[in-house]
Amino acid sequence: MTVTLRPATDDDLMGIGALHQRSRVAAYSSFLPAEALAEPTGEAMGRYWTERWAWERDNQRLTVAERAGVLVGFSYVGPDDEDDPATGLLNAIHLDPAEQGRGTGRALMVDALDAMRARGWQRAVLWVLRDNAHARAFYERGGWTPTGAEREEHMGTAPAPQLRYTRPL
Repeated sequence: MTVTLRPATDDDLMGIGALHQRSRVAAYSSFLPAEALAEPTGEAMGRYWTERWAWERDNQRLTVAERAGVLVGFSYVGPDDEDDPATGLLNAIHLDPAEQGRGTGRALMVDALDAMRARGWQRAVLWVLRDNAHARAFYERGGWTPTGAEREEHMGTAPAPQLRYTRPL
């Protein structure tokens, strides 16, 4: 069964939130404490996506991946958060944990890069958790390279250092 990509609708947002939470727990549990990943819940993440999408839908692109009509992943792209007009930002690619290794992440990445090219951007950037070796390897296989920039965000009270990656479009 193949995966299908399509633009997200308002009806997808609660499901995107639940999937986002499942993805975070599966991807980050080896290096972040359980209490840092317990909140927000999938329902709270759905409310977060509903509010975020209401404010950002005009300049962002939210794409969902479905397999047999079931939401299995999503990507989110928009302008670079450093206001570089030639650069697009890959905000997120998240997969249902059972979807890992099936080519869905790659399909979402290729689609996101195509969307950025279509907007006229010449370069793409992203932030990835420093300790997420699996995601870093995924992006590096896709032609992304670290820029040397780092920032520290938090998940709950746990520090979550991030690295910035880039690639030409």
